Amino acid sequence: MLYLVLAIHSVLSVALVVLILLHSGKGGVSGIFGGGMSETFSGTSVIEKNLTRATVVIATAFFITTGLLVFVLTSS
Repeated sequence: MLYLVLAIHSVLSVALVVLILLHSGKGGVSGIFGGGMSETFSGTSVIEKNLTRATVVIATAFFITTGLLVFVLTSS
């Protein structure tokens, strides 16, 4: 059980770093993938919104696996 949770946690940590690095402070990811073609009325691109959603999901899973690791390590 420990090794399974640790492997999932490691994969999630790498994915979280990659997703955070994909975020751009200005201009967003839309500049990389075709300019402003996917802009919505709010000014935030669909790609940027999906990137934010994916980052939140991965961060939540990372938080859960952190708790699982604490539980597994303290119970053994």
